[in-house]
Amino acid sequence: MSSFDPPVTAVRRAVSAALAEDLGVLGDITSLACVEEGARGEAVFVARAGGVLAGTALATEAFRQVDAEVDVQWYEHDGHVVADGTHLGRVAGSLRSILTAERTALNFLCHCSGIATATRRYVDAAQQRIRVLDTRKTLPGLRAVQRAAVRAGGGSNHRDSLSDAVLIKDNHVAATGIAKAVELARTTWPGRMVEVECDTLQQVGEALDAGAHRILLDNMTPDQVRAAVERVAGAAELEVSGGVTLETIGVYAATGADFVSVGALTHSVTAFDIGLDIL
Repeated sequence: MSSFDPPVTAVRRAVSAALAEDLGVLGDITSLACVEEGARGEAVFVARAGGVLAGTALATEAFRQVDAEVDVQWYEHDGHVVADGTHLGRVAGSLRSILTAERTALNFLCHCSGIATATRRYVDAAQQRIRVLDTRKTLPGLRAVQRAAVRAGGGSNHRDSLSDAVLIKDNHVAATGIAKAVELARTTWPGRMVEVECDTLQQVGEALDAGAHRILLDNMTPDQVRAAVERVAGAAELEVSGGVTLETIGVYAATGADFVSVGALTHSVTAFDIGLDIL
């Protein structure tokens, strides 16, 4: 198991749910009708474009849950940059089982590799001047899977859940105010990071004076971020968020902020094209 793999329990749960959805009541009736019982086969995973591989643990688990005797071997691994036409791995065993698990395996592989590929583009565009984070804007039930793919692409993970850190957002501020919210959060959860979302430089000053550990600069321009960096002067971490694109991340990376969070890494990623070809 690599650092790019989701937790084993998350892998098993996600694959089990996906197979139950795909197999329905009767299973793969096409393969049952058209493929002779006992027929053996071998197939290779082939990249149809260049990108970053991720999701191999889920693809392997899909074949394992359908038929534990299907052998899966990977030539490339999560985090590897692959070229168009690269043979990523192979499967061998019951042909019926291979065909039954194929779509579930590819769905996970293509989705995770799409996230890893997009993440790597953002990381490269940032030129290592700022850490690229994901967000909680993930598909329900697949957060651990998507977060692992972000790591495979060279990105870092934000808080995993609402339990991991305190993030005081605009609605919390509207209800309580920045200073009071930070005070309550630090008193109630002394072991947790306290972050405050700020829309203005005035709010940045309030969050800093209140003792926030990290300040999220929401939808600020690069000039506003630079001003916030100067105001904070290293007393708190600064995270840029909101509408950052591949075209603009380089500008934000040069401001001196510590992090940039990009929801698009997980909520609207394009699948990476991978095929499974029978030999």
